Amino acid sequence: MDSNNKNSPMFLIFPPEVISPEQTTLTAFAYNAQNRVQKVLIRKLKVLGTTQILCGIMNFSFGVVFLFTLVNPYPRFPFIFISGYPFWGSALFINSGAFLIALKRKTTDYMIKMSQVMNLLSALGATAGIVLLIFGFLLDGEFICGYSPDSSQCGAITTLFIGILAMLMIFSITELFVSLFYSTLWYTRE
Repeated sequence: MDSNNKNSPMFLIFPPEVISPEQTTLTAFAYNAQNRVQKVLIRKLKVLGTTQILCGIMNFSFGVVFLFTLVNPYPRFPFIFISGYPFWGSALFINSGAFLIALKRKTTDYMIKMSQVMNLLSALGATAGIVLLIFGFLLDGEFICGYSPDSSQCGAITTLFIGILAMLMIFSITELFVSLFYSTLWYTRE
């Protein structure tokens, strides 16, 4: 181009796919209540999974606290610690929460089935834990101090023990409700 042709028209050559635009078609879908439930469920999977993981971490933490509170002259381990519930229950809760978070990221049929299985196991584990905790309250409520002559320490240890059992019960009930909530919502979707 020379500078003398300031107002001369200039033609651009475009490739053929730019010149011929494609027609777009709009499609509409009818409102479906199941799609709404599914969308809410998928949106809440991360929250449910995080809740399950936190319940598992708290159960594990209280199991570790049991390890460090039972020293001489308190010779007997509590029933709930002997059953191992704070540890195997927390493993179930953390795994089911991890599967829910993974399901949020990648929704496949395999992940759906695995998360359903893990939540079923988590619900069964929480139910078993609630039963074990009730037995723990009944069996160990009065015997936690053993034959200790020092009653001032016994009261503090018993209060700590009952508080830990109560917190384990709260987290187990929470885990049971979260697992059942996920299971019922997912089955209503199908």
